[in-house]
Amino acid sequence: MDVRAYLDRIDFQDPVIVDRNVLYKLQKKHLLNVPFENLDIHYGKKISLSIMDIYQKVVIEKRGGFCYELNGLFHQLLRQIGFNAKIISARVHTKNGKYSPEYDHLAIIVNLENQDFLVDVGFGKFTLEPLRLVTDQKIKDSFGQFQFEKHNTDYYQINEIKNQESIPQYIFSLKERELSEFEERSIFHQTSEFSHFTKKKLISIASLDERITLTNSQLKTSRMDIEEEINFEQDQFEVKLKQYFDIEIGKSSCPNVQIERFG
Repeated sequence: MDVRAYLDRIDFQDPVIVDRNVLYKLQKKHLLNVPFENLDIHYGKKISLSIMDIYQKVVIEKRGGFCYELNGLFHQLLRQIGFNAKIISARVHTKNGKYSPEYDHLAIIVNLENQDFLVDVGFGKFTLEPLRLVTDQKIKDSFGQFQFEKHNTDYYQINEIKNQESIPQYIFSLKERELSEFEERSIFHQTSEFSHFTKKKLISIASLDERITLTNSQLKTSRMDIEEEINFEQDQFEVKLKQYFDIEIGKSSCPNVQIERFG
């Protein structure tokens, strides 16, 4: 993997050293330049968890991806730069108040200056910068306020604080995982009728003052908690994709790969 090409992809031009400022800026730059998206699922292309395949997609083809791709690749970048980084498994809080299975979300822990930091460039609307892993303290981030708490013996829970309400996002342990361990859950999210990723096309990216999200037939712009929605015909999706994300994708460019279905 060409580190310089990856850094250019996320518009990171500062000296590359192992310190907190660089770590924070790397995550920030990644989130502002690489979209969260599930488009391959809807265009018949199997998502690979090979680092070189993800690198080709995100860096060379200037696409985005979902958590296994984005955090998997970002973890590799951090390691090559020299950060003490590891992949962890997270379980996402669901609408029924429970948590999804293990390996449902992939995140990163970086140990720096004898402190752990939660690093995540693959959870859609979340934090702009890493969060220092300290419990029962409100952490102010450019995208909101967050707080860690212990969840049972082996897990931490990360919450978003909104209007004094604590909203769970996901739970995680500090056990190191391998990218290959997420393969089964990645296939589930690509194929199962019970995965929210198979319901509709989704691509979303943040800027410092707004977030743009494109789905099958709707463009949503969120700015300062004010949302503007524009509806359009579904056959205009590729036009909007090119207009707002400068991405061109079509069924003709994606091989029809058959993979085992779940659900």
